[in-house]
Amino acid sequence: MNNATPLRYIGQPLKRREDVKLLTGKGRYVDDIRLPGMLHMVVVRSPHAHADIKSVKLEAARAAPGVRLILSGRDLDGKIGPIVPNWILPGSKVPYRAVVAIDRVRFVGECVALVVAETLADAYDAASQIEVNYEVLPAVTGEEAAVRPEAPQLHDNVPGNVATIYKVSGGDYPKAAAEADQVIRLRVVNNRLIPTCLETRSIIADPEADGTLSVYIGSQVPHMHRRWIAETLGIPEHRLRVIAPDIGGGFGAKMHLYPEDLLCPYLARELGVPVKWWESRSESHQSTSHGRAHVETIDVAIRHDGTILGMKVDTLGNVGAYLSNMATGGPTVNTVNYGTGSYKIPNYEATSRAVITNTVPVDAYRGYGRPEGTYIAERAIDAVARHLGIDQAEIRRKNFIQPSDFPYRPYGSMATMFDSGNYQSLLDKALSAFDYEGRRKECETLRRDGVYRGIGLAAYTHMCAVAPSRWLARSGFDRGGWESARVAIDSSGRATIYSGSMSQGHGHLTSLSQIAADMLQIPIENIDVVQGDTRQVQAGHGTFNSRSMAVGGSSVYVCSKRIVDKAKKIAAGMLEADEKDIAYSAGIFSIPGTDIAPVTFAKVARMAYVGHQLPEGLAPGLDETEFYDPVGMGSPSGVHLAYVEVDPETGIVDILDYVAVDDSGMLVNPRLAAGQIHGGVVQGIAQALYEEVSYDSDSGQLLSGSLLDYAVPRAEHVPNVKSLFQETSSPTNPIGVKGVGESGAIGAPPCMVHAVLDALSPFGITHLDMPLTPPRIWAAVQSARNGVHQ
Repeated sequence: MNNATPLRYIGQPLKRREDVKLLTGKGRYVDDIRLPGMLHMVVVRSPHAHADIKSVKLEAARAAPGVRLILSGRDLDGKIGPIVPNWILPGSKVPYRAVVAIDRVRFVGECVALVVAETLADAYDAASQIEVNYEVLPAVTGEEAAVRPEAPQLHDNVPGNVATIYKVSGGDYPKAAAEADQVIRLRVVNNRLIPTCLETRSIIADPEADGTLSVYIGSQVPHMHRRWIAETLGIPEHRLRVIAPDIGGGFGAKMHLYPEDLLCPYLARELGVPVKWWESRSESHQSTSHGRAHVETIDVAIRHDGTILGMKVDTLGNVGAYLSNMATGGPTVNTVNYGTGSYKIPNYEATSRAVITNTVPVDAYRGYGRPEGTYIAERAIDAVARHLGIDQAEIRRKNFIQPSDFPYRPYGSMATMFDSGNYQSLLDKALSAFDYEGRRKECETLRRDGVYRGIGLAAYTHMCAVAPSRWLARSGFDRGGWESARVAIDSSGRATIYSGSMSQGHGHLTSLSQIAADMLQIPIENIDVVQGDTRQVQAGHGTFNSRSMAVGGSSVYVCSKRIVDKAKKIAAGMLEADEKDIAYSAGIFSIPGTDIAPVTFAKVARMAYVGHQLPEGLAPGLDETEFYDPVGMGSPSGVHLAYVEVDPETGIVDILDYVAVDDSGMLVNPRLAAGQIHGGVVQGIAQALYEEVSYDSDSGQLLSGSLLDYAVPRAEHVPNVKSLFQETSSPTNPIGVKGVGESGAIGAPPCMVHAVLDALSPFGITHLDMPLTPPRIWAAVQSARNGVHQ
């Protein structure tokens, strides 16, 4: 008989298996790789936001020591295809983007020439000798300025600088506005951000003797990078191998196609030797995609009791000088589809425009569109609460989508469906953990003594793990929604997972192993995970949109289940029993109620490969591959609360406490989930209080071009985040997970803004735009004291 206790790995807070390597300095990043004969590429970038290129003089640079090759955009014209986005909403206008500018530059940092030399120092020295003659043109950096009639036209095929117009509606907003007791209006800004990864971008292209080109790149989507590079350079995919080693953070920025990703492979093939490019931090600020950059105008039709009847939203999303990979979808579909947030708002009307400007292209950054959409909903409902004098918790409770409403389509949308949730329960748990009533009384008492503390509350819901593939195709998204996994058992009974997902610090070696170990009922120590090598891993779409567990994990789950099902058939043959009588637990196949000796998973695996005792018609081996395409997307939700103290004399915000209660579906590993929430909350706090990309509105010069000018918070600036979970299973995948990676960055910005506004409410300040920096807060307080209210 088998009395073995089943192994339980899913849901256990295991420590990360990969941390020992990373914490002891044994990680392997692209910049650690040294290849024999490797050359170095340096890119010459435009110092102007908008200018015609009159001439590029390369002669002096070509004579510099160590130089192997120098090229301008004109030298490459027709040899490398243009950079084309892979999410193009129907009706979008796509500007042409050469890999290196030929006749005109459109943002500070655009590539205008390149140098390949024997050392990095030689390349930099030669690059400094390239002379580019520009004729400077008028520039526009702001999205509102770019759509004005007098704005410069940046691309001939993008009239009015609007690349995409997207509209959604449901119900009858004009009727709701006419029947409302009041309609209030607010304008909010989602400030432009720089995805400040620990490791900047880098790439090495190595032409091998067999004709294969190996490309080492810090990529969130290695198989997609292989496809893009192959298509743009005309290389057969089977001759291109992409390897993504350890990655020091991605946040969305490392899932796009950049000029350097094409230049290094092209040059390596031309020169026949490895070519490397490494991005300095200042280059990163002016060439790697930025995030957010939205302006929204919101009308809210309300009753005097706080019931929201309808909303109307107009949003401008700044997508920079060209359309990056997913640029048409972020400020449109991903934003306004979630503009009603967690609330039952039956009448909704939204128009979103993707606007071209003379700035770094804007693309996915942690949450991409969902933080912007949540910010619309949360700033709107908080403004209603302040306007009507209703408690911020109670107004949310009054307007929440109810548990009985799920699955719920907001405003009758056919594009958005929230699969499951219980927002009231999230709110109750958050208020209790935060001691909401006690702190509200404390705020009131302290204000009488001139101490200004405030409580911020924000709720969110969204959809993530983009799928299914057919749905994506209808919106112009040129990728599938599936993810693949292969689970291979060797003859000793140990497993290797080959996953198309790609970790950038997520802990996939741990979480994917937990899923497989739970299903296979074998020790997690007997499982390895392989990612990030297109020669070893069958296929994949990589990691973004909180899809690793819901889609990548589900593919591992399905493969593992198939292996157990096949192993039971083999065990039945070995035990000379009917398959339906076989029980399996903790690596043991047995026949309950009998004295027949059980067999182990290891012995069954051995037999699978020996093959002489297999049931008739059963092929040898224990090796399964799955391309898992979900039936829908999960909808994480949460309620966040922040407690802050604001010094009106300095404008400094001190975060006293932060509580996050999140519903990410069933948790594979609560410890890793909490880590994802912590990281996202820190990035959300950074957006709310510290980080902002600044451009000179006249010249288009980037004013936050280094970490001296761009205020990434340090550990002392962020609180100890208390992370709690509510698990509501998702019906869209077999594990019941919903996604967690983006949640903190979605909930934190409005939560922090609301907390600071609550602290400043005695001054009559009702609105401030992010980031709420000390100078901005101080100026608002001074204006309020002088009788000028925000």
